Amino acid sequence: MSLDLDALSIRSAHGGALFSPLSLQVPAGHVVTVMGPSGVGKSTLLDAIGGHLAHGFHLTGTVRLNGCDVTGLPAEARRIGLMFQDALLFPHLSIGDNLAFGLPPSLRGRAHRRAAVEAALSQGGLAGLYERDPATLSGGQRARAALMRTLLAEPAALLLDEPFSKLDAGLRGEMRRFTFDHVKSRAVPTLMVTHDPDDAAAAGGPVIALKGLISP
Repeated sequence: MSLDLDALSIRSAHGGALFSPLSLQVPAGHVVTVMGPSGVGKSTLLDAIGGHLAHGFHLTGTVRLNGCDVTGLPAEARRIGLMFQDALLFPHLSIGDNLAFGLPPSLRGRAHRRAAVEAALSQGGLAGLYERDPATLSGGQRARAALMRTLLAEPAALLLDEPFSKLDAGLRGEMRRFTFDHVKSRAVPTLMVTHDPDDAAAAGGPVIALKGLISP
């Protein structure tokens, strides 16, 4: 498995390219990090790869997943997971019910779905917290729950958008290890954007500098 970008570029509504054309390969179980100044288009790049590009932007180039061109597919058909800097859990649902939203439709039966969620909670160090209110969890616990929900969807690739930036220093190190260990064990090709060189160092993979453009 791999995530491949071929001459990917994004132009704004005014015709200007956000950054130089980007080509890279992310092998299974590896993390490639993209760094660059604020406003260069790092998050917009992830939106484009995941199929969430906002109106007013135009994508050129190709996104391939395991050799298949997914550039023209809608987000829900790409099987590309996206994890943000905020652990976006539904406040009106328990932790277990939040994770259940990540389960693929192919997993049927209440008992099987409950067992899959319980297993994910255990893997995430959250055993016994199925019925807990998200508001009662620590920042690290919420972050782990959000990641496990993303992984339950069985993504073929994973995008990380500044995933550790809102955690304090202690939790940041814990979540880096937790996330990258799961990426490796599940052989998920992962692309991360970050401002933090320590994130890139912990990921252990190549670092790509996204270069902004001024001219159209």
